[in-house]
Amino acid sequence: MSNAVISLILGGGSGTRLYPLTRRRSKPAVPVAGKYRLVDIPISNCLNADMNRIFVLTQFNSASLNKHIKNTYHFSHFSKAFVDILAAEQTPDNPAWYQGTADAVRQCLHHIENFEYEYVLILSGDQLYQMDFREMLQHHIESGAEVSIGTIPVNAKDASDFGILKTDNKGLITSFTEKPKQDVLAPWASPVSDEMQAAGRIYLASMGIYIFNRKTLFELLNGQEAATDFGKEVIPYAINADIKVVSYQYTGYWTDIGNISSFWEANLELTDDIPKFNLFDESHIIYSRARMLPPAKISGTMKSTIIADGCIISDSHLERCVVGIRSRIGKGSVITNSYVMGADYYQTLEDLGKAIQKGHPPMGIGDNCRINNAIIDKNCSIGNGVQINVGEKLPDGDYDNYAVKDGIVVIKNGVVLPDGYII
Repeated sequence: MSNAVISLILGGGSGTRLYPLTRRRSKPAVPVAGKYRLVDIPISNCLNADMNRIFVLTQFNSASLNKHIKNTYHFSHFSKAFVDILAAEQTPDNPAWYQGTADAVRQCLHHIENFEYEYVLILSGDQLYQMDFREMLQHHIESGAEVSIGTIPVNAKDASDFGILKTDNKGLITSFTEKPKQDVLAPWASPVSDEMQAAGRIYLASMGIYIFNRKTLFELLNGQEAATDFGKEVIPYAINADIKVVSYQYTGYWTDIGNISSFWEANLELTDDIPKFNLFDESHIIYSRARMLPPAKISGTMKSTIIADGCIISDSHLERCVVGIRSRIGKGSVITNSYVMGADYYQTLEDLGKAIQKGHPPMGIGDNCRINNAIIDKNCSIGNGVQINVGEKLPDGDYDNYAVKDGIVVIKNGVVLPDGYII
């Protein structure tokens, strides 16, 4: 069945809501859980389902994403499996860049038309979930669908943040509305399980996960050349054109990494005793680059904290934190409710000498720091006695070295904070 599927993962737009994490990288390239990138999640879901012919469509800030995929996903010379980049390109026929999700796929159709497949799986590159796509494909085939949409039941409070689909008792999607307001939600309830009904999750939100029959996808995109987005244009057109569009209800963990607060919460939830997103489930392995790093060396005290490979943590206290690869944390520091992304490399003695000459602290977090409700992007050098977000809640804003979003301080990539700096 895997040979019947081609997977397309959308690399996302400019990612403004995740700024400053997307200042130098695309959304799918943002580090997650200390050692992965967001794009590893949909790719791993595909590989776990034995759907191993995958294209990643990229455009904005794509250099680090392209490098990660090139260095990570290698297969046997005798295998037909691949994870390839399809970068936005200007051609004589089309001088424009990708204008939206549907336009991105349309511009890449000529790259995939010569492969043998019956179905196209289209995924977002910036979501956190563990789904068995084989079950979704089986449901698609058995229901006789031309288009299947992954949906997740949500409550009335959350429904206004999503595209909401209305289904009949057989799961056929009959109508669609984009981010409906609370006062018009009532007619949009759909049949759900008794468990979801009891929880008040009676509205079906689109997950941005689609399976198209090959013929249907080509006809929809080539026949609607002005349509640039799947959710806002292509799917509503298909529903109104009597194309069989079916809902595949998913009730497991799923979150859309749409903004800084949702990203921060999703990462810190991984430190729970029983996290909703289970990194230790061997049936849903998350694949990523094998960096061959040394084990972490820890002298401090940790509580509900994830530590990635290659870290050196001195006598500090960390609570509810995610600490990324190659992180260095000095003595006497207290870090709570924070994601420290780590570093892309270790500083050599020569690097340290140059940093000292410039008056810069070593890369990492120094001694006697106090950090709370923060995200420390990669390759930052934070001096001794630095305090970040340990007082009253800070107003949102964008500054030279950091940004504040929903009370969360994000230290920008590669920033140097001298001794005693206070945010």
